[in-house]
Amino acid sequence: MQKPKTFEEQYPTIHRFVEEIGWIEIGQNEMVSAFVRAYDLGGTVYEGEDSYPSMEAAFQDLEAGIKAYLEANGI
Repeated sequence: MQKPKTFEEQYPTIHRFVEEIGWIEIGQNEMVSAFVRAYDLGGTVYEGEDSYPSMEAAFQDLEAGIKAYLEANGI
């Protein structure tokens, strides 16, 4: 049986982001409609969709959104 991938292996950008740069929030929030969000000390890095068909889809979107931000800012 193949060993499941760790979170760090599946989402290396999210892992790096929360270890080195900022934090993420997951779930409903009264103030923000996005289900997944990423922040650093400068403010909002990424806000995802209002809902997702699965947690996997939410994490995939968050991974891609943070990655795009880091690449666009040369981080």
